[in-house]
Amino acid sequence: MAAPLEARVISALAAIRNDRLENDLISAGMIRDLEVADGRVAFTFLLAPDDPGTLVREARSAVRAIEGVTEVKINVTNPAGPAKSTHAPPGQPGGQAPVPAQTPMEQPNLGRILAVSSGKGGVGKSTVAANIAVALAEAGYRVGVMDADIYGPNMPRMFGIFEKPPVSGGKIQPLDAHGVKLMSLGFMIERDAPAIWRGPIIMKIVQQFLRDVDWGELDYFIVDMPPGTGDAQLSLVQSVHVSAALIVTTPQEVAVGDALRGAKMFERVGVPVIGIVENMSAFTDPETGRRWELFSSGGGQRLADEIGVPLLGQVPLQP
Repeated sequence: MAAPLEARVISALAAIRNDRLENDLISAGMIRDLEVADGRVAFTFLLAPDDPGTLVREARSAVRAIEGVTEVKINVTNPAGPAKSTHAPPGQPGGQAPVPAQTPMEQPNLGRILAVSSGKGGVGKSTVAANIAVALAEAGYRVGVMDADIYGPNMPRMFGIFEKPPVSGGKIQPLDAHGVKLMSLGFMIERDAPAIWRGPIIMKIVQQFLRDVDWGELDYFIVDMPPGTGDAQLSLVQSVHVSAALIVTTPQEVAVGDALRGAKMFERVGVPVIGIVENMSAFTDPETGRRWELFSSGGGQRLADEIGVPLLGQVPLQP
């Protein structure tokens, strides 16, 4: 007779080791408030700042692999509790922010959720996201793109569509271009209107795009992230289970450094980084065939090596 589901969940979590504590997750007391009912598993994961975010991903994968488990919800929180102050002493850098504690929702209708991110603006992140989406659509998949770059929404320009989305049945209807469903703040504001909003408003917009847009049934949901590691990124990983992140960089060291911080953020919250795309790798003179590396070289490969993921592609500059 098979062991009760709760016992199998505990056994799976006990098989994951935290090298920092030299103990497994259960024995180390990192798992709290475990609830198992009707195939749904929920628990709190106490993740200290010194612990790798990959532990959360390992825990989620291990529990999902158990026969009889239909849903996994993990509330990731800092065992030390919230910081007492958000201000560092004069002359001192700010401390590390705690891991977001809100439990993400399951939205299976969105399919696999891919965050296309960087750490720096202007590296071609939106271009890469748009091309991935169109390529998947041309391959026969059902694809949606959410433009989460609230301050600089570029998807309307990428897809050449500037209409306002209609509302039907209490839901915002995404626009369609090249077989891809699209939603962007750029559809709702004037093209030259600046978005001067604070963090809470940005988080609400991201959540509204996730929950109040009639995406239908998708195979892939591509999220074009804004630069950095701020409110939009945190809101996304707090709201839904992101399947993976793709990091875009240029060969420049300044872009690589910012991209590394972005990759570490996803690792911290348990989102796997599947690879690196190096954009603007080089320019090839169409007349002479000479290759010009205008922004240095090798940055994408160095970043991939440091994170331990593959360099998936190098996109050239086109005249």
